[in-house]
Amino acid sequence: MASAFKGTAFTLGSFSKNNFLSSADLNTDQILSLFELAKQLKRGNRRIDLGNRVLGLIFKKASTRTRVSFQVAMARLGGQTVDLNPQVTQLGRGELIKDTARVLSRYCDVLAIRTFSQEELEEYAEWSTIPVINALTDLEHPCQALADFLTIQEKFGKLEGINLSYIGDGNNVANSLMICGALLGVNVKICSPNGFEADPKMVEKAKSLSEFGAKISISNDPSIAVKEAQVIYTDVWASMGQEEEKLKRKEIFEKYKVNQKLICLADEEVIILHCLPAHRGEEITEEAIESKNSNVFEQAENRLHVQQALLAAQLGGL
Repeated sequence: MASAFKGTAFTLGSFSKNNFLSSADLNTDQILSLFELAKQLKRGNRRIDLGNRVLGLIFKKASTRTRVSFQVAMARLGGQTVDLNPQVTQLGRGELIKDTARVLSRYCDVLAIRTFSQEELEEYAEWSTIPVINALTDLEHPCQALADFLTIQEKFGKLEGINLSYIGDGNNVANSLMICGALLGVNVKICSPNGFEADPKMVEKAKSLSEFGAKISISNDPSIAVKEAQVIYTDVWASMGQEEEKLKRKEIFEKYKVNQKLICLADEEVIILHCLPAHRGEEITEEAIESKNSNVFEQAENRLHVQQALLAAQLGGL
């Protein structure tokens, strides 16, 4: 076990003090080492004390899992979390990001930012002298993807060659699934209605990062997309900031509901994933999310473990 610890620390050592703005900021070996560290932490085989380091949370979007999992992860690492809600800080009154970032860099050791624009996140990273983590933007959700693929690895004992079919809006979750899946050798198929497909630039980016023959593809037919899938993944049809489109999207996406009929077309060992919160009866049925195939709550738990590993790596706690 000691050699495993040493190998993981060596691989992740180069990531210390680095930003994590996109799934592409990690290479294949680093992701797999993060998973190994996350599993060690999850089993209680490894304890890391960061010596009272401070994580700052800047969340412009509502959150349950991301907020709580980061707070608990930091506490388990012996650190503290400061909630920098824009509504009760000078950010809400128009203070410049470059000023905020430089000041917070002198108070905190790492920032996790959940916002709308990827450009805003990148501006924080430009002016910060501490690591910045993407806790969700409209472009990517890389921490979620780490938890997703750890869950798949735990279930099947491997990642290379696994077929993942994502059914729904070609959104930030879909983008991170493609990029992270490509690096890990997972075949990722994004199935969306016409006009709601994943960003072609993100598709091409994922294809350019493909390892171990991973195939990234786009589909519009759910019944075809799930054939031979070991993983069916879905997300809400209208993301935060798209509430006005909810009724329109509900009608367009009706054929993209994950239900038992669709599940029966996939591999007989298929697992169901959803990043939550779920609108039961819309993108996924009650029967599907509560079925024996569902790994949704294992997936949610793994947010804690991968983020604990990520923070430890970024803050040099290995």
